[in-house]
Amino acid sequence: MKRPAAARFLALSVLALTFVGPQRALAHCDGMDGPVVKAAQRALAKGDVNLALIWVQANDEAEIRKVFAKTLAVRKLNPEARELADLYFFETLVRIHRAGEGASYTGLKPAGRDLGPAIPAADKAIETGSVDHLVTLITSESAKGIRERFQKVTAAKKFSAEDVNAGRGYVKAYVEFVHYVEGLHEFVQGGGDEHSESASKRPER
Repeated sequence: MKRPAAARFLALSVLALTFVGPQRALAHCDGMDGPVVKAAQRALAKGDVNLALIWVQANDEAEIRKVFAKTLAVRKLNPEARELADLYFFETLVRIHRAGEGASYTGLKPAGRDLGPAIPAADKAIETGSVDHLVTLITSESAKGIRERFQKVTAAKKFSAEDVNAGRGYVKAYVEFVHYVEGLHEFVQGGGDEHSESASKRPER
């Protein structure tokens, strides 16, 4: 089944981050300003655990309910207890959310991280209901990546048969070009997941 156009572009935004900035975090669900912590904050403020439960799978619901109830009780004690209890709930919700997506948890990340242009644009598209800016951003970045690698491989193609090192340079450029295009196509067609371990470990092209 093919993804709707908007969903394909949101998935492609993650791939663009992988190729353009491999050291940049692929996901922002573990950030203090990420959507999971924001949901946890709303849940605690309203006393409504359902606002947090949507971020975990059904089989993890009981644990979240248990931690939520304890958090509500402890945070009434004093400001210090409230801060610690809230943080524990944030960490638990994020950890279980990521585990449900097959991703590791390495602790909450500070707010204000550089997530690159794609993730903020994706969030903005959802917030505003318009995907136009995101589409322009991702298609232009993808086209730029293809053209740059194409130029490298076509330039490297002009090597002398007697120059083995130059020939190897061509092969390297060829492999990078083909893998980049193949990766883009496969991601758009259906397989990418923001939180998957395989995506986070994809080598730099």
